[in-house]
Amino acid sequence: MLTVLAFLFTLGLLVTVHEYGHFQVAKWCGIKVLKFSIGFGKPLWSKRIGVDQTELVIATIPLGGFVKMLDERDIGELEGNTENQFDKNDYSEDDLSRAFNRQSVFKRIAVVLAGPFANLLLAIILYWFLFIMGVVGIRPILGLVIENSPAINARLQEGDMIRKINGQDVATWQDVTWILLKESLNHDYVEVETLNNKNEMSLHSLNISNLKTENSNKDVLSLIGLTVYQPEIPAVIGDIVKNSAAEKALLLSGDRILSVNHVLVRIWEDFVQEIRLHPLSSLEVVVLRDSKRIVLNIQPEQVVENGKKIGRIGVSLKVDKASYDKIFVTKRYSVIDAFLKSTEKTWEISIFSLKMLVKMVTGETSWKGISGPATIASYAGQSANMGLKVFIGFLAMISISIGVLNLLPIPVLDGGHLMYYMVEIFTGKPTPQIIMNFGQKIGLSLLGFLMILAFYNDINRLITG
Repeated sequence: MLTVLAFLFTLGLLVTVHEYGHFQVAKWCGIKVLKFSIGFGKPLWSKRIGVDQTELVIATIPLGGFVKMLDERDIGELEGNTENQFDKNDYSEDDLSRAFNRQSVFKRIAVVLAGPFANLLLAIILYWFLFIMGVVGIRPILGLVIENSPAINARLQEGDMIRKINGQDVATWQDVTWILLKESLNHDYVEVETLNNKNEMSLHSLNISNLKTENSNKDVLSLIGLTVYQPEIPAVIGDIVKNSAAEKALLLSGDRILSVNHVLVRIWEDFVQEIRLHPLSSLEVVVLRDSKRIVLNIQPEQVVENGKKIGRIGVSLKVDKASYDKIFVTKRYSVIDAFLKSTEKTWEISIFSLKMLVKMVTGETSWKGISGPATIASYAGQSANMGLKVFIGFLAMISISIGVLNLLPIPVLDGGHLMYYMVEIFTGKPTPQIIMNFGQKIGLSLLGFLMILAFYNDINRLITG
């Protein structure tokens, strides 16, 4: 249910923002707007507003939306549909002067750019909000370095902390992942600066060429042989989910786990591993409570994660402040710095997305990175389950993706219309309707191919986990 609600909220918000961008700029340019629809298909709700009596619609299929403006060219598009066919007699000369096709090319460019720019602006606002609240991340301390990997060849060592990659400062593992992805588009090797527990600095040449060609669904760190450092934290229970298996078994916050089914539990990871391996099994758990050993029986619930059935009991780890500060770092920004940082991040992700698309077209990068509704829904549910900040970051990322996608020079997308208008600026004449109709067929074919590819990738992820 959370996944469904998060997915619908994500689509609803991003589509509304995109279409509102078109709508508002059209109004500012004096264009008559006939309909503002969120979703396609049969209307679930509609209302007319304003002097122009613009029809607001919420429709049944929430996979997009549109803003319909008065346009004399619609008579060609609606030929054969006498019920909705455009008729000049239905409009006054003042209305016709406000038709989209009669506006200057620069006004039309402003209207088509407004949708994608609204998505990019939303991303800036969301990141701005996040940076003001403070971004929490895991310190980039190396865990076990995988054998026969680029990381081991670069002589990276467990316990070292990454400080810089190609001269760029690193504060969290998220920074590490993002910088490695960016640099992989232009370089086969990066210079990694690390600091060991003796405050000795070292430089390492790390081969990242496989990030370009390997499956993009795989974790970036695992592809190059890095793991996140996991300190040995005692298995002490923190929060307990209401009506969970843990609550039913009378487990309490503050209990320290000593063993599970006679298997000694030394650290939290030992406990998690035993629970995950035994879904729907009755487990004998020994805990230490108020200096007394207590035996409890717990039956983990069964959940599916990445295509595998695992056990879960609904508890979180209790971490003391010293341990927390060792693992996590919080970076907060002032209002102005947060805005500059959010603008920079939105720009970086936008350029990165465009470069990735170019490399997909040229065959340098796998097409498996294209995702469809199922993957987006899954990520929406997972991010919402992980907290407000994570969900806001997810919304910003998807908003950028929608903005960038719509700027591509593909007919039927905003970028395709922009391409026509740029030609009009140089030639001084509108693009002939026959060319636009042909371009529309090509654009629909390209979008159809992308949709099929996205659905194929979704199904493949579901099957393979």
